[in-house]
Amino acid sequence: MSHYTNNTKAKPRRPPGGSLNPTLTSNSNQIHPHLGSNAGSRGSLTEDQKGEIKEAFELFDLDKDGAIDYHELKVAMRALGFDMKKSEVMKLLKDLGGDDGLMDFSAFERIMTEKILARNPETELRRAFELFDDDRTGRISLKNLKRVARELGENLGEEEL
Repeated sequence: MSHYTNNTKAKPRRPPGGSLNPTLTSNSNQIHPHLGSNAGSRGSLTEDQKGEIKEAFELFDLDKDGAIDYHELKVAMRALGFDMKKSEVMKLLKDLGGDDGLMDFSAFERIMTEKILARNPETELRRAFELFDDDRTGRISLKNLKRVARELGENLGEEEL
């Protein structure tokens, strides 16, 4: 997750209807290996998964006050692989956030635990494969690998790929 620190700058809080639209410059469909499967322990998260949730919360709690607002919540969820609509994020804040429109770590952890455990590993693998197979051939070619390496800023030769 540490690669998100290079793409994110602290921004002032704005109300949900405000003009601030934080986005990540990395692909929002990125699959996180620790979060993509619940096969290891149905019903509970691995320590790696718990660490990813904590890291996302701390990273996107931009003013470090122990609570995240709408924009911080949306970006933190996106960083963990969940790109949600505004109405869905607003509902989460209304249902689980405080009266001040902020969500603490405990509520964020409950939401993300539920979402991660509900993931289908086969669907996640297919989604990851499709990110590589952009020409929809059903195979990942050297051309596909070169493109992905370039997008990730990796300078790899053909032999390495």
